[in-house]
Amino acid sequence: MNASAPTDTLQDLVIVGNGMVGHHCVEQLVARGALQRYRIHVYGEESRRAYDRVHLSEYLNGRDAGSMALGDAALYEQEGVTLRLHTAVLEIDRHRREIVTAQGRHRYDKLVLATGSYPFVPPIAGAEGASRLVYRTLDDLDLIRDAAGGARRGVVVGGGLLGLEAANALKSLNLEAHVVEFAPRLMPVQLDEEGGAALRARIEALGVGVHLSRATQDIRPGTQYRYRMRFAEGAPLETDLIVFSAGIRPQVALARKAGLTLAERGGVAIDDHCRSSDEDIYAIGECAAWNGSVFGLVAPGYQMARTVAAALCGEPAQAFAGADMSTKLKLLGVDVGSIGDAHGATPGSRSYRYIDEAGAGYRRLVVSADGKRVLGAVLVGDNSCYDTLLQYVQNGIAPPADPASLILPQGQAAPLLGVESLPATATICSCHNVSKGAICDAIDGGCADLASVKGCTKAASGCGGCASLLKQVVEHELAARGVAVDRSLCEHFAYTRQELYAIVRVGGIETFEQLLASHGRGQLGCDICKPAVGSILASCWNRPIQDPHLVPLQDTNDTFMANMQKNGTYSVVPRIPAGEITPDGLIAIGAVAKKYGLYTKITGGQRIDLFGAQLHELPDIWGELIAAGFETGHAYGKSTRTVKSCVGSTWCRYGVQDSVRMALDIEHRYKGLRSPHKLKFAVSGCTRECAEAQSKDIGVIATEKGWNLYVCGNGGMRPRHAELFATDLDDATLIRIIDRLLMFYIRTADKLQRTSVWRESLEGGLDYLKRVVLEDSLGLCAELEAQMQLVVDRYECEWANALNDPEKLKRFRTFVNDSRPDPDIQFVQERGQPRPAPARVIPIAEEIA
Repeated sequence: MNASAPTDTLQDLVIVGNGMVGHHCVEQLVARGALQRYRIHVYGEESRRAYDRVHLSEYLNGRDAGSMALGDAALYEQEGVTLRLHTAVLEIDRHRREIVTAQGRHRYDKLVLATGSYPFVPPIAGAEGASRLVYRTLDDLDLIRDAAGGARRGVVVGGGLLGLEAANALKSLNLEAHVVEFAPRLMPVQLDEEGGAALRARIEALGVGVHLSRATQDIRPGTQYRYRMRFAEGAPLETDLIVFSAGIRPQVALARKAGLTLAERGGVAIDDHCRSSDEDIYAIGECAAWNGSVFGLVAPGYQMARTVAAALCGEPAQAFAGADMSTKLKLLGVDVGSIGDAHGATPGSRSYRYIDEAGAGYRRLVVSADGKRVLGAVLVGDNSCYDTLLQYVQNGIAPPADPASLILPQGQAAPLLGVESLPATATICSCHNVSKGAICDAIDGGCADLASVKGCTKAASGCGGCASLLKQVVEHELAARGVAVDRSLCEHFAYTRQELYAIVRVGGIETFEQLLASHGRGQLGCDICKPAVGSILASCWNRPIQDPHLVPLQDTNDTFMANMQKNGTYSVVPRIPAGEITPDGLIAIGAVAKKYGLYTKITGGQRIDLFGAQLHELPDIWGELIAAGFETGHAYGKSTRTVKSCVGSTWCRYGVQDSVRMALDIEHRYKGLRSPHKLKFAVSGCTRECAEAQSKDIGVIATEKGWNLYVCGNGGMRPRHAELFATDLDDATLIRIIDRLLMFYIRTADKLQRTSVWRESLEGGLDYLKRVVLEDSLGLCAELEAQMQLVVDRYECEWANALNDPEKLKRFRTFVNDSRPDPDIQFVQERGQPRPAPARVIPIAEEIA
């Protein structure tokens, strides 16, 4: 307490609730000098002080509960602030201006209700017997973990944000997970019908059962599992545990008992200054209803907390005027974004939709009737344009002449909105109301890196959805001021990808855990560093990616060693080196395709791709292909994809070298090589260039004297011609130079950087690259060759490795404890794809009836 504020002049301010919003209110009050006016008393029902509920699922993944605490404990230890945990407020006596607890009565002059909400458990017969597990607090997660012991299957009732988080928690506990949702789509509040369908396809592809339009009628004892859930329509479902996540309800028992006015749909009715019907009592967060609406995100609660703190400290009125409900999430590893008027409810609004069938993605853009304002968006599968679209919505930035270009893929899309074009008033962090101008002020005030800007402004310390945009703004503003920019990979590693590669190589580090412990921060890593480190480890040591310590680092495609398609099935791509295949090989592929009802396509990379495989079919399909002499084509990885060739001198009357033989040599040498991005090769037998070598990462063209080598080209969205690197090379020299070049690229490129972009980023350009690779100017060539030879020597077909390991094969079951397919999945034929008549499969629900 400040000495200039005599104790007898201070008023008593009581805050009921020590969740994220209540905690933020205390922070704001102290920061605004409230201790000059008040003694602050905080009451919390839980035994822990405020913690991060947004990232609750990390607790089940090993994060220590103590590390989830918000702010510094010193906030509650200073004079003038009292925190009473594990203390429930039982009553508010408005007449005597006192609160009542089990320990007695405590006076208040001003009271803030931050009691939050409670999980809604539908009135289902038998729910009490199912132990009523919910997903809300750390204690709840402890109960779920205990219930998972010895369990095989878990069901989440509710397919909203928390429901999908709960499903992820069940998967992390090695349970077969299912989601039951009353609505006809997942995340019905945030997503439209198409977005919900895209999300469902992706989540089902990850092995989570999704049951929509299901109203649970009752819960009874099961036969094969502990409980049996019966629905108004559809087959029943048995499970060992049930987690209810069917929405929230405002916690207003205290307010109701005290006679405060409640909103029609629940919540303490508040005005624009968060004041209740009693002028001395405020309500903030999920227990409050403004204009009849309750806000279930942390950002609106923080805005309310700031409004109340300003009012209590006598600052100019900062009226609460609603909140931005935009959200950016990663649910079960799937990117999901919802911005503004995502459903197009504004009268006259128009929508543009983009459906990415190959990548199972969906984007919707909602604009005003006159096309001059972006109103909202839905994103599923790719949030790369979230920050840009959010700024268009929040700042009223006029869209381009063709608004659809904002959601088209790279190459067709409008340029991303650069942070330099954002006005100073642009909101970067909605949770803490941090503008671009505030970030610039923090930098001008001495903050010289991202961490200090976060500490000063609190930006990205709420839900974390603005972290990427904040990083861009900070880096741009630091560079504009002539300050060297920190290019750390992420908050867990203060190194670039190139530096981490060197650390892994020199230190002989072979696991993510070793690297994090020795050179990182935190306990778990993130979606940035995990796949980047996974790629580095594969490039250095070439261990099977299905090894238990490497699987958590992989994305969906690498996890299942197959590309997931738009309908949740997978593609199978056997390697056909140089496009050369025997009649027996053709027959074997045809037989497999016919047996499993797969669609076949001859691709531009001289492969025969097979589409439509179900997850549980992949081991059987690959078992037959490997028995026929095939091996994985690595079409799912950031690795060597194909080596295309013409027929060369064997057949072509213009061919001057055996391009097929060279293509075979190259493909067999570099197959399985993991790199920052995919690699494509081609070998042409003469200058007629039938293999199109000059559009590849590595292109080889025959001459009368040997081979010309072209490097760093690619097609796709950003086409670039390869550049001539060396001429008239003999076979051995050609391979040696390619070894050096590829390893130098792997060593120095950034994450997910194609060779073309890497080449353009090199200072000194092609001449510098020639000096390094051809003239050994850095003295690295022998080391680069040795590194490549290690990778070559350790090659093994990843699918052959998995087929020989029963534990790895368990990953390809639709259900954890059952090798049968999901009887609820219905397939639609694509382009005449033949689906064989399946053997009679007894549905699980029918079997247990």
